Amino acid sequence: MTSLLQQAEIAVDKNKHSVNKRWYPVFHIAAQAGWINDPNGLVWFDGWYHAFYQFHPYSTQWGPMHWGHVRSKDLVHWEPLPVALAPEGPEDKDGCFSGSAVVDGDTLALIYTGHKFEGDATTDDAMYQVQCMARSQDGITFERKGIIIDTPPGLHHFRDPKVWREGDSWYMVVGARIGDCGQVRLYRSSDLYQWQDEGILAQSEPGMGYMWECPDFFKLGDKYVLMFSPQGIEADGYKNRNLFQSGYLVGDWAPGQPFVHNNDFKEMDHGHDFYAPQSLHSPDGRRIVLGWLNMWESAMPEQHDGWSGLLSVPRELVLGKNNHLLSKPISELASLRADNHNIGMTELNSERKVIVPHSDAIELQLTWDMAASNAERYGLSLATGLNIYVDSQSNRLCLERSYPDFNIQGVRSIPLADTNSLFLQIFIDRSSVEVFVNHGEYSMSSRIYPDDQQKSLSVFANHGRAVLTDGEYWNIK
Repeated sequence: MTSLLQQAEIAVDKNKHSVNKRWYPVFHIAAQAGWINDPNGLVWFDGWYHAFYQFHPYSTQWGPMHWGHVRSKDLVHWEPLPVALAPEGPEDKDGCFSGSAVVDGDTLALIYTGHKFEGDATTDDAMYQVQCMARSQDGITFERKGIIIDTPPGLHHFRDPKVWREGDSWYMVVGARIGDCGQVRLYRSSDLYQWQDEGILAQSEPGMGYMWECPDFFKLGDKYVLMFSPQGIEADGYKNRNLFQSGYLVGDWAPGQPFVHNNDFKEMDHGHDFYAPQSLHSPDGRRIVLGWLNMWESAMPEQHDGWSGLLSVPRELVLGKNNHLLSKPISELASLRADNHNIGMTELNSERKVIVPHSDAIELQLTWDMAASNAERYGLSLATGLNIYVDSQSNRLCLERSYPDFNIQGVRSIPLADTNSLFLQIFIDRSSVEVFVNHGEYSMSSRIYPDDQQKSLSVFANHGRAVLTDGEYWNIK
């Protein structure tokens, strides 16, 4: 009898040959075929970075979740590996949901949510989510160990464990829902098998969401950061304008003590498509995060091409002033640069200039002189589908996309600091754009869907003057 893992591999090997590559990424993690969502199990083990992801190998639609798997020496060049987990047991028969990975001695341990229904699969009352473990000596094949934490009484939404080591103990945070209250629950263990309930680490106040998915908890500097993806937050002016958010709280914590914070939830990314970020602690001490570059309930045109979803470029997190989390692309991405093109200083007067006749996968760095610029709007455009521009009247940086054939339109924006210069580092990869503002002060990530005739890049100024003091770009191999 063929196992579910073997069946998944057969499906991937069959379907990958029919994938349309028009929007398939050059340098981002994506499945060879099928659907992916949340990044899982980010870890350094036995000389490799490992990244797993939620995976449905049989179609481009969300389905019974597996764990896809890739590894890398440098966080940039990724090697596909066999599917790591399939919903093969009674504890996860309806899906191996999100989780994390830790190194325990010479073993790599995956801790994940087993998703199952006992009865009517159309109602939450029949849904149970338990935390499970699988272990590996080689980082490729995993032996299932079953349930390590059962569903607490009265809970049905109880998922996405993130595990880390603190002193002599292992700790785990898990997302949960009680009524319309989102929670992060805390557990402690000495051996990864037996876990003690340490209570509620944090929970939502009114307006902060009914479910807190994919929690992650880590120390940066002398503070602790709780990163999570809440469901059910309403838009408020410019804030929380995407379909679902990912964000963080900053505070103080010590084992056995409460997590003390001020309920000041801040978004991680200000584009249209960034969800379920997870972090890892690199061997050189950096805190690095990847997120899912798609969004629930959004259009995903690549589903017609045999694949769906990709992960963000790896980003280094640093805690800045006023507990603001800086997010900047890791330095290793520079190794992807194939050649350098200098744009130099450019002055625009109510005009548009093409700087790249045809782009596919590219990194740009642009520095605008805001003090010398008075145009109503000025910035960068990718043909007619994408505009990244300064709106001088609102004093905001805007990311606007328009692909009406796919019902994809909208604007996201961030406030601009009162400075004379604006530095943008921009990564475009066939169907995604990631904008990093002023060396990580903000990031804006969105999916884009240009056809082959919509790949010229231009700088522009509308109704006035704009000065680009420096600009360069690299094609990405």
